[in-house]
Amino acid sequence: MYYNKLIFEVSTPNRIGHDLKVNTNNLSNLPSNLKRSNKLKLSEVSEPDVVRHFTNLSMKNFGVDTGFYPLGSCTMKYNPKINEKMANLPGFQNVHPLAPIEAVQGSLEVMYETDILLREITGMDKFSLAPFAGAHGELVGLWIIKKYHELRKDFKRTKIIIPDSAHGTNPASVAVAGFDVLEVKSNENGTVNVEALKELLSDEVAGIMLTNPNTLGIFEKDILEISKLIHDIGGLLYYDGANLNALLGRGKPAIMGFDIVHLNVHKTFSTPHGGGGPGAGPVGVIKTLENYLPGPVVEKNDKGKYLFKTPKNSVGRIGTFYGNFLVILRTNSYIKTLGVENLNKIGNLAVLNANYIRKSLEDYYEVSINDLCMHEVVFNGLLDKSTGITTLDVAKRLMDYGVHPPTIYFPLIIPQAMMVEPVETESKETLDHFIDVMKKIAIEAKENPEIFKDAPHDTIVSRLDEVQAARNPVIKFDDL
Repeated sequence: MYYNKLIFEVSTPNRIGHDLKVNTNNLSNLPSNLKRSNKLKLSEVSEPDVVRHFTNLSMKNFGVDTGFYPLGSCTMKYNPKINEKMANLPGFQNVHPLAPIEAVQGSLEVMYETDILLREITGMDKFSLAPFAGAHGELVGLWIIKKYHELRKDFKRTKIIIPDSAHGTNPASVAVAGFDVLEVKSNENGTVNVEALKELLSDEVAGIMLTNPNTLGIFEKDILEISKLIHDIGGLLYYDGANLNALLGRGKPAIMGFDIVHLNVHKTFSTPHGGGGPGAGPVGVIKTLENYLPGPVVEKNDKGKYLFKTPKNSVGRIGTFYGNFLVILRTNSYIKTLGVENLNKIGNLAVLNANYIRKSLEDYYEVSINDLCMHEVVFNGLLDKSTGITTLDVAKRLMDYGVHPPTIYFPLIIPQAMMVEPVETESKETLDHFIDVMKKIAIEAKENPEIFKDAPHDTIVSRLDEVQAARNPVIKFDDL
């Protein structure tokens, strides 16, 4: 079809659209070396062409606003539109990051309040809202661990312990922060093997990074023993907040013994984050680590005025300005809209939904850990392995039924992993539809495995060579 073409493919010389002229006089002061000398190569299309093209593109996209998005470990929940209304208020949206502090007291109040809300939710004593993403928060937390030990003249602590089921960003962040990774193995039940952990402990260990519930969706029931073991050797506990959704209303990282927390507020508190953004990864710490937080943090003086303050032993600035403010604003809006009584239901409902899916599909798909899960369930492919149908085949076939595939082949310790996270916002009807589709696919695998070879069949493009696409991406239309 005509509107399946790319925008530059429908370009016709001298075909243009019109809009009101924008005053560009202020561009005349640009240095000559910054001015374009040749004409910008753009598609020449009419306004109807543009409108129809992008409208049709939007109808081809899949998002959490269009259907079920069970992307395990990513917590892709529906984003209430009230959050967007708050983020689009001119008084917030149009604030300049270099505006005088007297002119942005309202924005600083939002940041100050959000700090307090996140403290209450996690049990931490102070937050920095500066990190722009979860992995950015991980790096900040590790810098805090490093500076904590360095100021104590304990320079031999160069190692961080990470479970074999950890998120991929964990070892990457450890390496960027200048630490060495010590991997601790998991038990058959998916939790940290405490005996294996004990063998790794020494005065060279700076700390441990844990996600709880972990990446298999299992609660680390030995967390208090783990906490004591790490603290007894002088290390610190870092909490990867990617899976905090399961704990809302049920538990706090501080009670488990964690010293540092980062939160993926764009996940747990509902800002849409597909395609790599927007995000924010606030970092919270216990009282003894407050002075290590990246600056500036927002404080309130005796006169009720909000101001920026840089902690005494701060790890320094981690961004040009003050974090991804509009994501922090959405976080504030989401928490306040729900209130304590409803926020405390999130963990319960997320866990209920995940276990409903686990139990409903256990006769069709192999459950990786045969126990109650938390917010997500990890299957190890089809229960009947004789069909030869892989997890990738199942994921591709799901698209033919209009369902977004779950996270696949992660965590790495599960060979045919399918990680399903339904979150708390999905109705029973939605979950039942997903369950029915998954059952149909399992039956198809036995009765008609050939249908999987070219799946998906009903999408704009069929099965792609994903390795080739990753290694040799075409990112400019000139290269086509």
